[in-house]
Amino acid sequence: MTFQHLYFLADSATTATPQNGAGSPWSNLVPLALFCVIFYFLLIRPQMKKQKEEQHKQQEMIKSMKPGDKVITTGGIHGILLKVKDSTVTVKIAENVQIEVEKTAVVVLPKRTDDASAS
Repeated sequence: MTFQHLYFLADSATTATPQNGAGSPWSNLVPLALFCVIFYFLLIRPQMKKQKEEQHKQQEMIKSMKPGDKVITTGGIHGILLKVKDSTVTVKIAENVQIEVEKTAVVVLPKRTDDASAS
């Protein structure tokens, strides 16, 4: 056999088509669908649960706000609640300085401790 014959045999082996057809196009989608299902259960669903829990905690915190609570807003303003209205709160941030913000802008109610209230 010459080099040309070997080249022809190698070329024909790489370009050969299956004898019984290309198969069903649906068989190509099964691995993709399986990958999507695994991706959903391992990444998307747990993240959605976590976000839902965080939203529930935020709503509970908003419901529990009362005058005298120390708060921090989304803008980083620290203050003390003076008034709690339907959708807004009045926050004292300095002597004779009060601001009115939406309840949803309050992101942190620092936990009260017995040591902090004693000082």
